[in-house]
Amino acid sequence: MAIYIPHETLTTEPSLVHVFLHCPKLPAYTTIMPSLSSSSSSTCTFLLSFLFALTASNCAAREISSTSSPRQLSVDYYAKTCPQLEQLVGSVTSQQFKEAPVSGPATIRLFFHDCFVQGCDASILISTTPGSKVLAEKDAEDNQDLRVEGFQTISKAKALVESKCPGVVSSADILAIAARDYVHLAGGPYYQVKKGRWDGNISMASRVPYNIPRANFTVDQQLKLFNSKGLTLEDLVVLSGAHTFGFAHCKQFVSRLYNYRGSMQPDPDMDPRLLKALRMSCPQFGGNSDTVAPFDVTTPFLFDHAYYGNLEAKLGLLASDQALFLDPRTKPLVLQLGADKHKFFQAFAAAMEKMGSIGVERGT
Repeated sequence: MAIYIPHETLTTEPSLVHVFLHCPKLPAYTTIMPSLSSSSSSTCTFLLSFLFALTASNCAAREISSTSSPRQLSVDYYAKTCPQLEQLVGSVTSQQFKEAPVSGPATIRLFFHDCFVQGCDASILISTTPGSKVLAEKDAEDNQDLRVEGFQTISKAKALVESKCPGVVSSADILAIAARDYVHLAGGPYYQVKKGRWDGNISMASRVPYNIPRANFTVDQQLKLFNSKGLTLEDLVVLSGAHTFGFAHCKQFVSRLYNYRGSMQPDPDMDPRLLKALRMSCPQFGGNSDTVAPFDVTTPFLFDHAYYGNLEAKLGLLASDQALFLDPRTKPLVLQLGADKHKFFQAFAAAMEKMGSIGVERGT
């Protein structure tokens, strides 16, 4: 079922689209796209089904040595062994994007979660061994909200690539390419993807909690985590811009609505109109666990720089997002990126390449 919310509960400006989704666990997924332009309709409705069951393959996994030297990636790594690689992956991502636009943010988040936990090795795709007491990364509590569309994208692309170039291309490289494709398909920059990653064969849920940022992290906490991955304060602000599209479940921000940091009050740095609208569908207790809201209330399916303008207007969804505007170290960059889409696109492409090199090592 869909949740209907009139625009006027949030704003009187027609350009500000407010969206909530109720994602029931249906046997198939469906997306009804709204018009994002100003129209006579005062209600914008989405219906997305929620499904989380996919076993991704992890072909040709290799043992990674923790003491080995860094592996060199290159754009033309598969030039001789699988020259049609990017076209093959692109045929899958373009079709997935048409059928389920949420595949874009789902795959980019999947790439982020993979790289931040023991490096970009596709270990996020490995399923828990039946009967094993050791859970794989994808089954960690922090990964339970990863949408099935991201896994489906990589599974389909891997199968197609294997049919044309068997035993050659790693799932880790396919994930990196697919993430780039979705950025571009949603209106963002197109950038070259360096390749040559090897798939890992170890995936442990216990490694996830301390390597994934929380929705209520302060800038200090976020920066400490990013620094541990070789990323900078600028990388933090730029990569957070991926929240220009995609969605978060109520549990990720409900404390901001009712009991911000134990104050028994809502977060004073949230626009009152947004607060009112969020409370309508995210009660403090007993709410539907499948209800989600968009990170970017203005253009939820478009990859642009509106995320930063939203932070300036106190329309950030997560506390960790809004914190970037409140902290004097990150606020100047938020303002710069919010004023210059071209600057954001250039910086995002560079930051994605940098993130895509985390933990990339030479196998044995």
